[in-house]
Amino acid sequence: MKDTKLSFKRYEKKYLLSGEKYSALWKELEPRLEPDAFFQSTVCSLYYDWDDFRLIRNSVEKPVYKEKLRLRSYNVPGPEDTVFVELKKKYEGIVYKRRVQLPACQAEEYLAGRFTPPEGGQIQHEIDWFLKTNPVSPKVLIACDRRAYVAREDSQLRLTFDSSIRWRETQLSLCAGDHGQELLEPGQVLMEIKLPEAAPLWLAELLSRLDIYPRGFSKYGRCYELNLIEKYFDGVMVIA
Repeated sequence: MKDTKLSFKRYEKKYLLSGEKYSALWKELEPRLEPDAFFQSTVCSLYYDWDDFRLIRNSVEKPVYKEKLRLRSYNVPGPEDTVFVELKKKYEGIVYKRRVQLPACQAEEYLAGRFTPPEGGQIQHEIDWFLKTNPVSPKVLIACDRRAYVAREDSQLRLTFDSSIRWRETQLSLCAGDHGQELLEPGQVLMEIKLPEAAPLWLAELLSRLDIYPRGFSKYGRCYELNLIEKYFDGVMVIA
């Protein structure tokens, strides 16, 4: 895969946009952006958690530190296609993402404890330790249609736009397709700004002028709050 990064440290700001807000924003953003190397894709993420959803329950309470484990692909993979095992951590607003590449069939076996990958260095050791201390299994698959851009004047500034965010809790394999129930209202778009430091002045001023402000938004968190709490806990948040 071209220019594949396996480790990230950055700020990520999310904005849930109505169709109207998105159209107004895009008119002004378009001249400043260009498609990145992975411009269009269907992002598929298989989230792993405890049986009592301990990881996402902790995450939605907005602690100083949180972490999650997921299996991610860009478009629906075949069993031998490369996917990413990702350990994503957030501490005091900074996102750290660590990942290793494996064929889809091996990645799922690895996370199930039935396969040991070849020596993968420090990142694999971190994932191994997470698996040793967290008895997780696949819980939810979330897919979305993504368009990704970089700023023409600053390639470190990256913006993604996710639409048709959908989820399911059956057929929990990346290879089983990207179908699922819609998670957002019709027309809504999730914009994410990814950058190593503060946003440039032009972007901050544009967002302020259009009354667009960041909000905490997790796809898995939204899915849990809207669909899983009531089903599994009778509408009551269970604290471990």
